[in-house]
Amino acid sequence: MEKPVNSLHPQVPDLLRLGPNRFEAALRAEAMVVKEEQKAVRDRYLELSRQEDEQEEGRGVTRRRFFVGAAATTTALATSQFITTQASFAATPTGTLIHVFLYGGADALSLFAPMDDATLNRVRPSFTLATNTSIPLDRGFGLNESFAPLKKYLDAGQLAFIPGVSDRRLDRSHFAAQDTCQLGGLPAETGGMGWLTNLADKLGPGTAFRAVGIGSTLPRSLVGGGGALALNSVASLNVNGDGKYKQPTVDAIKTLFTGVDHPIATPVKAGIDALTLASKLATEGYTPANSVKYTGVGNAFKELAQLIKGGANVRIATIGMGGWDTHENQGTRGGYVAQHFGELAAGMAAFFDDLGPDLATNVTVMVSSEFGRRVAQNGTGTDHGHGGGVICLSGKKLAGKLLGNWTGFDTLVNGDVPEMNNMFSVFGSIAQGRFGLTDAEVGQIFPRQTYTPVKIYA
Repeated sequence: MEKPVNSLHPQVPDLLRLGPNRFEAALRAEAMVVKEEQKAVRDRYLELSRQEDEQEEGRGVTRRRFFVGAAATTTALATSQFITTQASFAATPTGTLIHVFLYGGADALSLFAPMDDATLNRVRPSFTLATNTSIPLDRGFGLNESFAPLKKYLDAGQLAFIPGVSDRRLDRSHFAAQDTCQLGGLPAETGGMGWLTNLADKLGPGTAFRAVGIGSTLPRSLVGGGGALALNSVASLNVNGDGKYKQPTVDAIKTLFTGVDHPIATPVKAGIDALTLASKLATEGYTPANSVKYTGVGNAFKELAQLIKGGANVRIATIGMGGWDTHENQGTRGGYVAQHFGELAAGMAAFFDDLGPDLATNVTVMVSSEFGRRVAQNGTGTDHGHGGGVICLSGKKLAGKLLGNWTGFDTLVNGDVPEMNNMFSVFGSIAQGRFGLTDAEVGQIFPRQTYTPVKIYA
């Protein structure tokens, strides 16, 4: 009597021939069926592509019908990272800008401020900088000793600080101010597009790692364009699911779009390339150069160092660091906020030490927060204010240690440092010098703003 044919795989009379047990045999049989189905889908795409060519002669399927069918299948087979990755061609050699955002409203006056200032001594006596340990800057300013890990870059002209940075659109709400800072204006003015997304558009096509947000979600500054990757680590960029099916899945997707004139073929290829590079880097592992040790927020910088040194051609990247809403127990001199600034400084120093001078030449790190704190202390902390600060660390020599305008504390606005340097003009000037943009191009990055360049680079 003839044995029954198994329905999962008609060509194999005995299912157990496919594996050591019935469960694994069934899995392998199902995988073979899926492979055949994918081949059939690819054959259908090839036929639709042929019909697309005939459309020029007025026959066959319409372009609209072809796109709809292709998009539906792509959504089912490709991961979200593939779909959101923009076209990938060649990276341009103008370097990398990394925006570090300090969530909570960092007190810039606890990091750098005028030394022995009469106003500060009167209204925030607990949070002035120590005269005997602070690091001298320009124009009578001092720098909190917590930033000592970066002193060699300060002495080399690669670290600078901009005081009194704000914008008239900012208020004292964390969420509203964060949106404004990261969008480059109010949502109604920007159409919900992040300013770094606009910058990426100006820089043109690049690799799949052209714009990267280190973290589980993209910040608002990178939303709107669909071309940025969010990843916690290089190794986390992978296909979800059982490990033994990951590579077959990637191979199937790659095969599906090979040789087909498909509207999403280039983004899929970019996603595959990103997966391939991430897998290679993760397999090789990463040992920082120069005996560098990364800790705390430095681990986010470590991921970027691995990508940059691995040839990923990162153009724009973001890192977020929380914990800056210091209403109490602030501690400028060796306390909480000083230690937090020390963690940031150690991460930035480790990053540049790891890159080395040749690679660091092409990298600029810009640090900002949604707003500063009020000039006067309130008990053991400070309240939400305006007039924050921006930190710039760059392999490209800077114009000084203290940049932009500073007019002192004679004219405060509701107890706050006033806007002496417009936030978006500072952001735009840092990006302009890094990437060689024109004033007009910077103006387009920040809709409805008046761009006034600030001298950042030497």
